[in-house]
Amino acid sequence: MRLGQTIGTVTLVEPHPTVRGGVFRVLIPLSAADLAAGDPAAGDFGRSAAEPLIAWDDLGAGDDQLVAFSEGGEAAQPFRPHDKPIDAFVAAIIDRLDLPARKTR
Repeated sequence: MRLGQTIGTVTLVEPHPTVRGGVFRVLIPLSAADLAAGDPAAGDFGRSAAEPLIAWDDLGAGDDQLVAFSEGGEAAQPFRPHDKPIDAFVAAIIDRLDLPARKTR
């Protein structure tokens, strides 16, 4: 599971029946450095250089929301035995993130 920030929504004209009830969100994966450089209190984590990805969301994440997501084979596991054609899904919406202060040398 990784953390990312939502930056948009994908609109489908005719979604596959197995993905009705959710929304495809555009996410930017965040590294530990991205999280440390941002301002968690303001929900601002900057913009990571990572390539955006699409994740299925049935939790209702909004734009610029910090989320936890899973990818690959793990993404389909929660939906068994009814497989969904997805490669990533939003597993949690993060309300608050507390990062310990980094020690400088």
